[in-house]
Amino acid sequence: MEEKKKELQVAAIKDGTVIDHIPPEQLFKVAQLIGLNRMSNPITMGNNLKSSKMGSKGMIKIEDKFFKPDEINRISLVAPNVVLNIIRNYEVTKKKYVSLPNKLEDIVRCNNPKCITNNEPMKTLFTVVDKETGAIKCHYCERKINKDEIQIK
Repeated sequence: MEEKKKELQVAAIKDGTVIDHIPPEQLFKVAQLIGLNRMSNPITMGNNLKSSKMGSKGMIKIEDKFFKPDEINRISLVAPNVVLNIIRNYEVTKKKYVSLPNKLEDIVRCNNPKCITNNEPMKTLFTVVDKETGAIKCHYCERKINKDEIQIK
């Protein structure tokens, strides 16, 4: 009988967060959204890794970083089905399945130049009208914005 070797494609981390199951074409958008370029934490990124669920995937491992809900909501805008694995002492202690929330507060910029949020100092507020397509609607001017038109603050 032939022995199958298993090997880690990306090094393990002691404590931190693994953002897993990122669509490969969205990996660098996720990295930009969460501000990886401004972090001093050790970071490992992998793209086009084999995935039984997706065929191929992207992954980001960040040591000593645990995300706040608003940061997770940012990720959900471009990669709504990622999994956040919380790592403590090299073990996965919690899995968070990311999905679009019903409301997005002060994350997205309205692309209507006449919207009050672009002309007054106030927070934006959007309702997610279709979680499948990622379409959202501005609470103030009621403009519907499709996923590919979203401008993240």
